[in-house]
Amino acid sequence: MLKIGDDVRHQATKQVGTVFGYGHQVMHGMYLTTLKARVTKNRGTRRSSKFIEDIYTTWVAEDVA
Repeated sequence: MLKIGDDVRHQATKQVGTVFGYGHQVMHGMYLTTLKARVTKNRGTRRSSKFIEDIYTTWVAEDVA
């Protein structure tokens, strides 16, 4: 189970981020758990970040060494 603060990777987009919350989404009449992650990109010397929410099963733990 992924926890808040864990580093994660989105399987489809390959974006890496940090878990900051959970949510729910209704799809085909069912409630599905979603994971919210803050994705950070380095662009030169400036950093920009965005938030992505997707179904929990599309995220995997990412080892950041």
